[in-house]
Amino acid sequence: MDVVLQPCFPNAQMIDTDLYEAKKLYPFQDRTVSVILDELKNSGKKFNLLYQLPTGGGKTVIFSEITKKYISDWNEKVLILTHRIELSIQTSKQLQAIGVRNKIISSDVKTIPDQNEYHCFIAMVETLNNRLNDDENFIEGVGLVIVDEAHYNSFRKIFQFYKEGNILGVTATPLSSNRALPLNDNYNKLLVGESISSLIEGGYLADADTYTYDVNLHGLKIGSNGDFTVNSSDQVYGNYFMQEKLLFAYEEVAVGDKTLIFNSGIDTSIRVEETFKKRGYKIRHLDSTFSDKDRKDVLKWFKETKDAILTSVGILTTGFDEPTVQTIILNRATRSLTLYHQMIGRGSRRLPDKDRFKLIDLGNNVRRFGLWQDYLNWQDAFRFPDRFLESRLTENEDLEFEVEFEFPKWMMESLDTEVLDSFSIKEVYYDCIDRGLKGKVAVELSLMNHMEVIVAATKDLDDALDYVDMLHEHIEYRLKHYSKCITKSTDNYLKYLQETYVRQLKQKLRISLDE
Repeated sequence: MDVVLQPCFPNAQMIDTDLYEAKKLYPFQDRTVSVILDELKNSGKKFNLLYQLPTGGGKTVIFSEITKKYISDWNEKVLILTHRIELSIQTSKQLQAIGVRNKIISSDVKTIPDQNEYHCFIAMVETLNNRLNDDENFIEGVGLVIVDEAHYNSFRKIFQFYKEGNILGVTATPLSSNRALPLNDNYNKLLVGESISSLIEGGYLADADTYTYDVNLHGLKIGSNGDFTVNSSDQVYGNYFMQEKLLFAYEEVAVGDKTLIFNSGIDTSIRVEETFKKRGYKIRHLDSTFSDKDRKDVLKWFKETKDAILTSVGILTTGFDEPTVQTIILNRATRSLTLYHQMIGRGSRRLPDKDRFKLIDLGNNVRRFGLWQDYLNWQDAFRFPDRFLESRLTENEDLEFEVEFEFPKWMMESLDTEVLDSFSIKEVYYDCIDRGLKGKVAVELSLMNHMEVIVAATKDLDDALDYVDMLHEHIEYRLKHYSKCITKSTDNYLKYLQETYVRQLKQKLRISLDE
């Protein structure tokens, strides 16, 4: 069958593709196309294959070439599913560039009277689902369904309409967005592509230099989707201390770099923009509430501005490609390995003058998931997703207790933080127990340690009381360690302990400084 060049786009408007050249397949991509097509030939119909390849490995290029060869060899149509219009357009451009006539099924397309003129259709999942529920023969003659970003659970609603054909899912992380609905429910086999480290060694991806900053994640809450909630993340990351830590990390590592900052909540991202603007940095905020025009304006500014900083929320993890990004900042914590890889992948595009990029982690994510370049057993993740995830997440809470508290720079200049660092409430607690004393003595000694440092810094009572408030995170950090030592600690007890501690510390300071 001849594959015709003419494409079709939403509302019959042609997208400018004069500057869009067909991407030539790398050797490993060419081999992958052959392996996948052989799998489909050997397995026959009613066989679903999942293919994994890291972000930046060229999944769109690969499945576009598969589309072209499938149409020619099988003499059947191909349906490509995406979850965002940007991905649909990107895919359509690549298909056109290699000579595949295609039509995007946008929300405006209610019927396809000319569908026999096309061999490939691209649709967003919700739009197509609505059409198929009205007419299950909305698109006829489809032999292969390709699912981009296959880890999203929303795609499975389409599968019932194409049970007689083949489904090829592609993803960087073969873990379902819903742990209760694993991918192995719908895919018969996983084919693992090149690893991140091999793509780096082959010169296909830029390598990451990782900088981690320990943060206190107390206060984060886990939502129904298994990840930290936006509200609790905004409370943790929107405060003054975390904003200062972000600014410090940027100024220590990435000044002058084109930088992309990922946040969990809009409020936090807006505060980041305000904080950086006050320091004179070129920064703009972007989130999903922006209109298409405003979004394009912001991305155009980011692309054209040499040392631009873009702070964003939930919009640039997929369907966004800006190879000139030099630094990625994770100004958030996540329990999603998929999201972790998606965010970092935005900086991994390689250029002739860019073979490395910087990663700044402000969410203990590297501790949770390991380095981005680390080997992962994706077959294990596909076959036993719960076990795979639990091995990474069960220690999540304990990780907070393994890190040292990091004082803000201004506090290190005002207080003798070395004295505070030298006091380990855990060690003091067990020393008290060994000497036959009550464990609560450790709390009293901790209180005296805080008081000693504050009194040494000021003889002014008002200043001293302000220091107590400024040290609230360090006090909480210590008492959490103490609560891990005792057997019957609860959240309510910890709250009571902290309130009592602060009240007694302020009372002792009043007595000491009023004398």
